[in-house]
Amino acid sequence: MRKQILFLCLLISNISFGQNKGTIYGTVKDKNTEEPLIGAIISANDGKYLTSVDIDGKYSLDLPVGVYNLKATYIGYKEQIKYNVTLTSGNALSVSFGLSLDIATLDEVSVTQTKTKSALASDVITPLSVQTLTSEEIRSNPGGNFDVSKVVQALPGVAGTTGGGGFRNDIILRGGGPNENVYYLDNIEIPILNHFTTQGSAGGPAGIINISFIEDIKLSTSAFDSKFDNSLSGIFEFKQKEGNSEKLQGNVRLSASEFAATLDGPAGPKTTYLVSARRSYLAFLFTLLDLPIRPDYWDFQTKISHKLGKKTSLDIIGLSGIDLFKFAVPKDATPESVYILRSNNYISQWNYTAGATLKHRLNNGLLSLSLSRNHFNNELEKFEDNTIKDPETLNFQSVSNEIENKLRLNIKKSANGFSYSYGGMLQQVTYNNNFFAIIRPELKDANGNVTQPQVKTAFDTDLSFLKYGLYAQAGKTFANQMSLSAGIRTDMNSFTTTGNNPLRTLSPRISASVPFGDKWRLNATWGSYYKIPIYTVLGFKDQNGAFANKDNSYIHNFHYATGIEFLPKNDLRFTVEGYIKEYNNYPVSVFENISLANLGGGFGAIGNEKVVSAGKGRSVGVEFFMQQKLVKRQFVTLSYSYVRSKFGGVNTELLPSAWDYKHLLSFIYGYKFGKNWELGAKYRFAGGAPYSPFDLAASQQNYLTLGTGIFDNSRLNTQRLKPFSQLDIRIDKKWNYKNWSLDLFFDIQNITSAKNQSIPNFTFKRNADNTGFATTDGKALMQNGSNAIPLILDQASGIVTPSIGFVVEF
Repeated sequence: MRKQILFLCLLISNISFGQNKGTIYGTVKDKNTEEPLIGAIISANDGKYLTSVDIDGKYSLDLPVGVYNLKATYIGYKEQIKYNVTLTSGNALSVSFGLSLDIATLDEVSVTQTKTKSALASDVITPLSVQTLTSEEIRSNPGGNFDVSKVVQALPGVAGTTGGGGFRNDIILRGGGPNENVYYLDNIEIPILNHFTTQGSAGGPAGIINISFIEDIKLSTSAFDSKFDNSLSGIFEFKQKEGNSEKLQGNVRLSASEFAATLDGPAGPKTTYLVSARRSYLAFLFTLLDLPIRPDYWDFQTKISHKLGKKTSLDIIGLSGIDLFKFAVPKDATPESVYILRSNNYISQWNYTAGATLKHRLNNGLLSLSLSRNHFNNELEKFEDNTIKDPETLNFQSVSNEIENKLRLNIKKSANGFSYSYGGMLQQVTYNNNFFAIIRPELKDANGNVTQPQVKTAFDTDLSFLKYGLYAQAGKTFANQMSLSAGIRTDMNSFTTTGNNPLRTLSPRISASVPFGDKWRLNATWGSYYKIPIYTVLGFKDQNGAFANKDNSYIHNFHYATGIEFLPKNDLRFTVEGYIKEYNNYPVSVFENISLANLGGGFGAIGNEKVVSAGKGRSVGVEFFMQQKLVKRQFVTLSYSYVRSKFGGVNTELLPSAWDYKHLLSFIYGYKFGKNWELGAKYRFAGGAPYSPFDLAASQQNYLTLGTGIFDNSRLNTQRLKPFSQLDIRIDKKWNYKNWSLDLFFDIQNITSAKNQSIPNFTFKRNADNTGFATTDGKALMQNGSNAIPLILDQASGIVTPSIGFVVEF
């Protein structure tokens, strides 16, 4: 590594600087209809640089390299500002605008100027609970490692899974589970956001999306547009840039965790493309750091944009990943921790999403038709001793596939401040799973008599059914800038007992935004939302080979949210929001009468058991957010959330869920020095995650077969880990040359070496020479563990993790 850095520095010092120029390109369109706004003005740095939009809605602006705030203006529309646009001499930079009509100017006879629309504010459909991130904010995020899933955890109401030491990307929004969110990439739903995802839960340690494709991200945590189905907590909309239509360009990125290469350019007069491949070096990094996990992955991404006509366009996207996950023994591991590592699942996964979206402009509107397919393959297995893959000692195996073929239609129109949309979706679902698990081992006494029979489950399922839904949404913005929006949708399926009844999932929602004064707004929403149970639940079969959960209902919740937004300047935003989420029909394990929300999800899969749709839950909270966009070299974001998330089983009290962190705090500060030096710092704090203590007697009896302890669910989530905290620092230095640029960055995660806890492990003490287990009587270990010496290992990890890397654009 040192030789590589020295070579890089020598190379830099011997290359003469060329013309430090760069190009910003993009489009300016009507936000609702995507009609090009011909003649719109793009200005940089308060009008110092100007250009206008051509007949196709495109613009191009050649500027000296540096950092800019770009503004788009057009008569009769609200202006929009994009902040912290960092231009290099390497890649031409894609920055597009979607402008909204300014209703206040429509009634005026003479329009002399447009009113300001802060780029930080929300829209008529979702007037609150919205956050946005640009590609530059993601790219420069300290400790983010170019990972979208990590970066969003700094937003208000967003948490990760701190109970695993903070390295996982489970996105938890306002106290809801990770599987309550949906993700859209250019109108195509992508069910997998992370590598090594937990089936039925959606989390994982590394994001799958390449930041080089992303222009911006929009996150909605309430007031969802009715065109989105199957979400109870959040909607992520990833907007990808279009490839450069003028020339071939690309970039390569190398860090301690990955190598990525991206190319984009024209494939003809009407076609552009982007294509990338990434290879993980996490296994290499974690080996250097002597960590027990060894994740290894590839991923591939592409986008093709083609103009079929003056009003019609076609976008084709592809996203795929290949994952292998195993564990290794750290050098300083105790004999007991070694045995625990050997009890984890072997994980092998692959997935892909491919889709196409056809867009056609209508009079005052837009028709969008999307067709896509996604496939997720998940293979898990565990043995009594994972060092020996003996079929006779297999105690867990799952080989499953989730396949969805989706068709979505959306038509939206707008005029004079009134907008409406309607459409529907049709999905064909296939789910199969070959599943085996030992729940309780067979125990014998000293005479060989069975004192406890073995309890196991095994099934082979092949499930195929249809999902379909309809929706309508309408909104109105008035001359005084007050806005109202209402929507309704229903979702059905051909599998569950009551799935074809549209009235059972009828979900209305309404939102309002009222200005008072020039800088304040009061926002509020109420809505009803539904989500079909996860496929691991629907596909579970009982001992008779029947689908045991066919009578399950859609999970349901109500959202109540209100907030105040203060915009003293275009680049400064303050919000305070309070919310309540009331859940019903939540899946509850029949085996132990526990809500799946109280169990959380680690690596592997959840939901492969008999459940009933009888659980209830509640999440309440308040959020504060302050965001100062780039002004005079610095930018700041600060968020604090107080959240309580509680769920219960059938006729039980509500207890803290696995995501009941109480306090969430994040702070990001960035400063841009002269000569292209940048400094960033990020601090995160989360209250301790709840967990259940072990049932010591049951754990001792079953440990040799299961390889893990058994939690005492009579004391469900009555204990908490210590609070999680982490401070990350990042330093960037950019060099710009005539036709390429270099960004060298130094990132230090957990610079304070804070020790963050994971849920403790149950094990047996090993003997002195580590050839087996120690016993209380010096004899061989009994199968029921009666003469073992139980140990509970508290796990706290946290080391300073420095890494260096570079991005070359050409």
